[in-house]
Amino acid sequence: MQRVLVAILTFSLGTAGTAPKYLCTYYDIVDYLNISSHDKLHTYILPKTNMKEPMEVKLDFMLMAILSVVEKLQTVSFYFVLNLEWKNPFATWNPQDFCNISQVILPLDSYWSPPIFILERVDGQNSDMNYMVLMHNGSFNSTRPFQVTLTCSLIILKFPFDTQTCNLSIASFLYPVREIVMKTRRTASESMKESQSFFLTDGEWKFTNLSIIERTEVVDDEGFSVITYMISMERRPTLYILNLILPTCALYLLDMAVLFGPSSLEEKINFQIAIILGSSMLAVILNNSLPTSSNKPPVIVLFFLGTFLLMIMAVLDTFFLLYQQRKSRPLDKVLRRFQRRKTTQNLFNKADVGAELAKTPLRNQPVTHLAKEGLQHLSPPKKAQGGGQPAKGHWRPQEQNSFMPVLEKVLLYSHFFLSLVFFTLISVKWSS
Repeated sequence: MQRVLVAILTFSLGTAGTAPKYLCTYYDIVDYLNISSHDKLHTYILPKTNMKEPMEVKLDFMLMAILSVVEKLQTVSFYFVLNLEWKNPFATWNPQDFCNISQVILPLDSYWSPPIFILERVDGQNSDMNYMVLMHNGSFNSTRPFQVTLTCSLIILKFPFDTQTCNLSIASFLYPVREIVMKTRRTASESMKESQSFFLTDGEWKFTNLSIIERTEVVDDEGFSVITYMISMERRPTLYILNLILPTCALYLLDMAVLFGPSSLEEKINFQIAIILGSSMLAVILNNSLPTSSNKPPVIVLFFLGTFLLMIMAVLDTFFLLYQQRKSRPLDKVLRRFQRRKTTQNLFNKADVGAELAKTPLRNQPVTHLAKEGLQHLSPPKKAQGGGQPAKGHWRPQEQNSFMPVLEKVLLYSHFFLSLVFFTLISVKWSS
């Protein structure tokens, strides 16, 4: 009995300072996975157990903002979030052994992560979120924000009523398709809806559509998995309409008003030249926003060029009318002098005829009758009845210059018709 009491006391004293060990911290998981003692080599080796099947990397794309579009450089800047998901069979644990801890957040360089390459990238900032989530079943999840500048073939034929589509291709050129296959986790419509719900900017460009293409790019007889996100965006043209198109139309309407106005031709020319100088300033503003080279000239360039040429034609029409007007003045003076000389000569001839008749012997005619006949020969030409116009056979300046109003009307209305045709064609090109 005494020995039993001594044994029980000895056991209780030996276990009094000892407590059961519970693995309930993240450090325990790190120790279990032996991450702290790992060298950096394992972060560069593809974690595969079955070398016959490729590792599957799932991508999820969400566009957050369209930062800028530079037409002259043919570049576009995006801000987007890219989520990658893959599995590592060498990084697993049982949550029940660690107080049901099922995930842990680790630095991105703790384990292997898929290296991604953006084909169209020319500039940008690397992600600052260098962390990833590790699940107990070996599933890794990495979410990285990107701000990149991409090359994009911008078709500005219908500027500023254009819609652009830029590609963002993500690939992993270190591993061929037999090693890694990249797939999308959600459909294009789901990604589009998610992107629009979190879209941050409301500037010049409106995000309209998103398409996804999964393909294999062959380089040096090796196939590489590539996912291309086709981002469609539409320009909001309000600013360009208010700053460029409407002022140009207003200047052209003012030019037409001056052309059809009652001012003298000299004053019209002065106004028209001032309007042309104003439209040239708008053309300089347009030149700063358009690329220097293009396969086809944009419609807005044709619009500015056409209105400029129509204004030049209006000035030339006014100069031509002024030339015709001044050309007819010396001719008018010469013809008036010729008319006066001819009238004076006729009067002298008729006076001589009257004198000869007065000397003729009076035979069966009374003197009064002969006198009246002579006075009729000496009298000036009578005016036409009712209109006060000179009698026929005499030159009238109005008849010689009557082509001037007709010529002016022909030039003005032909210019107006040509303007209508031009603006109709421009409207059709912009709307088609």
